[in-house]
Order: sequence, then structure tokens, then C-alpha cells
Amino acid sequence: MAALKEKRNCGQRCEDFGRFVWNSDEGKLLGRTPEKWVYISLYYVAFYVVMTSLFCLAIWTLMYTLDPYAPDYQDRLKSPGVMVWPDTYGEEIVEISYNTSDKSSWMKMTNILNEFLEPYNDTKQLECNKHNCTRGKYFIQDTFSAPNHTKWACPFTQSMLGACSGHEDPTFGYNCTMPCVIIKMNRIISFLPSNNTEHPAYVNCTVLEGQHNVDKIEYFPEGGSMDLSYFPYYGRLAQPTYINPLVAVRFSLVNGKKAKIQCRVVSKIISYENYHDPYEGKVIFQLEAVK
Repeated sequence: MAALKEKRNCGQRCEDFGRFVWNSDEGKLLGRTPEKWVYISLYYVAFYVVMTSLFCLAIWTLMYTLDPYAPDYQDRLKSPGVMVWPDTYGEEIVEISYNTSDKSSWMKMTNILNEFLEPYNDTKQLECNKHNCTRGKYFIQDTFSAPNHTKWACPFTQSMLGACSGHEDPTFGYNCTMPCVIIKMNRIISFLPSNNTEHPAYVNCTVLEGQHNVDKIEYFPEGGSMDLSYFPYYGRLAQPTYINPLVAVRFSLVNGKKAKIQCRVVSKIISYENYHDPYEGKVIFQLEAVK
């Protein structure tokens, strides 16, 4: 029978560990001579230098092949989303509900619209964007002719929203039963909303529920059209001063003063029946004025 291994006490173990850290007889530090430590250190330094260089080269190659002005893959965005302001969301859809007798209630809606329209200030827009855009024609730009290697954008001013601009009526109709909502189509780079350059896309609103509660629907600009001169959009880097064209819709509420409304951007190439994306090409919201 093999002899049992001698049990070592704590002092002997500490002595063994100290000898491992520095063995004066063989001149070894942590099991290796200083010469071997130099060799292995140089090996790992060279290894990580090469790996870091390869990683940096891969990143540089990737960035060199990317276009900074447009994403490579846009296949998921076939039709733009549509949003409505005031953007007061309920459990399922936007619920624009206010009390004409409660100033704080309708002022909430007014403040949301005023904040949203700040970038559309007439003076600001005419200062930073191109003035001589051709209405009814796509603004195609093949070169970066604007300052700082950018492209021009056509101005869309708040006053173009007419009676819903907040200039004539600072309350946007929320102190009575003629509220204004603003429809915005989201941006897609290089997207052209219409195949026919003579007929721009336009907003059309229909009452899904409570038809007898809506007496009249008005659009600003006239006809609810989104002029072709605001398209295509070339991206935030290429067009830093670009803002979306808007359509304001004013509803005259009567009787029960409550309705469920769908507003969609009408164009043959903009779909709106996608079950999985309820905001593609359209937006549905509840509009209610209580007293």
C-alpha cells in the first residue's frame, strides 16, 4: 500500500507559496525566469497589437463603405407613418378630449400645438430655407449646393395653416367646438409620395363613428395637399433645416360633440390597410368636446 501523503501544516504551505513567488535557487519569479517573462510579455503585446489593428481595420473598412447620408437598408419602410397633434394618447388610439368650459383643459391642447409649431415660425423658416422652390414640382437635388455641404429645403411656414395656424385664433378652436388637429407624414429618405407629378398626395379625413356629430371638415392648406416641392427628403445630415409639410384639419362639432375619425394620406403608392401597423399611411383618433 502506498504511503499516505504527508500532511503539511500552514507554515509549510506558506513557505511553498513564497518559494513559488520567488525561487532564489533557480532565479524564477512565479515559475518563470525573468528572461522567459520578457519573451511571453513581448508575445502578448504583439498579439494584442495585431488583434487591435485588425479590429480597427475592419471598422474603418465598414465605415468607408457606408454612405453617411442614407441608411443602406430601408426595405422595412414601404409607406410612411402618419401622426396627429395634439398627441394625447389613450390606451389604444389618440384621444383628443377637452372641456370648453375649463380653460386649463383646452389650454393644454393649445400649448401642445404651440410647442409643436415652434420650428415652423415664419421668420425662422424664411431665414434658413430656400425661398424660390417651384410649387407642384419635386425638388430634386443632385449636388450639395447649400452652405456647409448640405442641400436646400423648402420652407413651410406656420401661416400656411390658415385658420389653424394659431395666428388668427391663438386657441386653435379649443375654446369652442371647432378644434384644429395637425396631420404630419413621417419622413422616409428619397421617398416620393406620388408617381404623378401633377397630383400631390393629400390628407382626407373620414368620420368612422359619430357622423352626425361632425357638421363640417376644413383643410389647410387648401385641399389638404402636401406640395411636391417638399420631396424628396435627403436625410438629417444632408438637409439639417428640413421640416415636414403639414396639413391642418378643422372640425365643426355639433350635437354629441364626439366622433372617431380616420385621417389618411391619399396616394396610389401609400398603403394604409396594414393590420400590423395601424399608423402606416393613416392615423385614427377620438375627438371629443365636452361642456
